Amino acid sequence: MSGILTLLFLFLMFMGMPVAFAIGISAVMFYLFGPVPPMIAIQKITTVTQSFPLLAVPLFVFAGHLMNESGITARLIKLSTVLTGWMRGGLAQVAIMLSALMGGVSGSAVADAAMEARILGPAMLESGYTRGYASAVISVGSLITATIPPSIGLILYGFMGNISIGRLFVGGVVPGVLMTIILMGMAYWIACKRGYEPVLKEFPSVKTIASSVWECKWALMFPILLIVGIRYGFFTPSEAGAFAVAYAIFVGMFVYRELTIKSLLNALSHSVSDIGMIMLIIMFSSMIGYMITLEGVPQSAAAFLVGITSNKIALMLLLIVFVIVLGMFLESTVIVLLLTPILVPIITKVGIDPVHFGLVMMTCVTLGGMTPPVGVAMFTVCGMLKCPMDEYTLEALPLLLAVIALVVLMIAWPTSVLFLPNMVFGPG
Repeated sequence: MSGILTLLFLFLMFMGMPVAFAIGISAVMFYLFGPVPPMIAIQKITTVTQSFPLLAVPLFVFAGHLMNESGITARLIKLSTVLTGWMRGGLAQVAIMLSALMGGVSGSAVADAAMEARILGPAMLESGYTRGYASAVISVGSLITATIPPSIGLILYGFMGNISIGRLFVGGVVPGVLMTIILMGMAYWIACKRGYEPVLKEFPSVKTIASSVWECKWALMFPILLIVGIRYGFFTPSEAGAFAVAYAIFVGMFVYRELTIKSLLNALSHSVSDIGMIMLIIMFSSMIGYMITLEGVPQSAAAFLVGITSNKIALMLLLIVFVIVLGMFLESTVIVLLLTPILVPIITKVGIDPVHFGLVMMTCVTLGGMTPPVGVAMFTVCGMLKCPMDEYTLEALPLLLAVIALVVLMIAWPTSVLFLPNMVFGPG
């Protein structure tokens, strides 16, 4: 029956129904015509909303919007310009560095891409960057935000797979840094070919760099305090979300003094909209989670894939190709919530570390949002910068290939992901 409901879900998506309701209607059909009483569906929806770890999601979403309203973003843009504006392709380098710094603030790739398209996009076009390249750099660069803590996707993956969110947060640091370096290197190579000039005429002085870093100290301290607090037991990941909200309000109101009551309400309004969408998907996905467990889908899928290959690297490559293709059509939140309960038992059965797989999976799931035909981040940026899809695709190709090369490296070299978590938390 799960196969029929999958076809129903795809049909509803094709007809343009919102994802949450497409999932919900498909799942309800199972409980109405399947082997279990319909009241189980209500129990599953209620049960999943009572989870204490789930509190981290709305709290971190709210904290991200608060930090965007509190003056932190403007200071991070200035710091990014100082750190990378002297390099060839200056504004492209600034966009990539800003994504890396925003990763420790917003936790959402789409939010980061929208912010940069609004602020940096027009400046890049005025400086002679093609519309497609400006869109590609902003969109693909926002992928860094999905790995550097606190990533909303990693919180959801940890919640759905019962995996340490602290280990996932720490594990995202090295891949995030490597992605920043690789994308900046690609931007430098493209700038040299096209003659894109630096924003700054000369390398900034140590005093200028130190001054910019000092201005951003509150933003730069946040992910460090988060990881240290979780590692040493000052708070759980859910309590860390409450700490993030309190921290953002304190910095915005009493340090930078830019968070007004109006901007606070604006952040709350955007957060309610985002949280409502995420929670609807989580509630309806819980019904599907029970359904696929009842029908033995994880066990069947595990047996099928292990039958193809028992090699860890080959199996991960197989799963990642599937996830990337799926990410081209579905939003990353939906994929994480639907696939995590299925894939985690499969990878643990063959001895793949779930933290290692989670970081690779989140990178690839989010990558799908930067690719045609229906990537969310891609549509967001192209819509704001009025960029044709074919032009974006052509310009994004070198950047996407660089990210895929990094993913292959992460798969073949698990230490790149697991080194820091094992050092901070001990072997998993």
